[in-house]
Amino acid sequence: MNSGVTSERVYDALKRRLLSGAHLPGERLEPARFAEELASSVTPVRDALNRLVGERLVETRASDGFHLPVVTEAHLRDLYGWNAALIALAVHGWTDIGPARRADALAADAPRAAAMLFALVGLRSSNPEHGAQIAACNDRLAAIRVAESHALRNAEAELRAMAMAFDHEPQAALLKLTRAYHRRRIAAAPDIVRARYAASVYNRSTDDL
Repeated sequence: MNSGVTSERVYDALKRRLLSGAHLPGERLEPARFAEELASSVTPVRDALNRLVGERLVETRASDGFHLPVVTEAHLRDLYGWNAALIALAVHGWTDIGPARRADALAADAPRAAAMLFALVGLRSSNPEHGAQIAACNDRLAAIRVAESHALRNAEAELRAMAMAFDHEPQAALLKLTRAYHRRRIAAAPDIVRARYAASVYNRSTDDL
């Protein structure tokens, strides 16, 4: 296997694992451990972690290596606010052409369904930067959305309503629902942060690496 294929394989595997919520916020990420689990040398692992630093999914600390970012209530509220603003910008940037893809076949689980729905919102915008920024925000919220599923009830119903609005309703209807979706999460930030730090919530296996 050439180095390019190995680097992409390692990057993809590490990113999937971090987005799944398998590691807790603030946790130190050991390149040597990942290299062993991925049957790789340490260099591709370090390269992948540095790429993830650039995506703001990992951070470096002086003399202490790679870590997942710490999650605080204030940070989480800011991130939800940013996602809400991006969604509004994208919806206001929609073209008159109907969506190329419908939202009526979302993933069964709420975390993936939210990412899919918001990605579709971004892709429909006439400004491709909206889609790119929503995709980045989806990544940063991926593990948080796993925690949401433990802290909030009826998330699936919220997403079904937004999907119906995306497919069939005027833009104003979707905007109203997405504002309510984000307001609910901003209000529940303390519960979501607690769920994110609850080690028992997450599958800590390495089977997907």
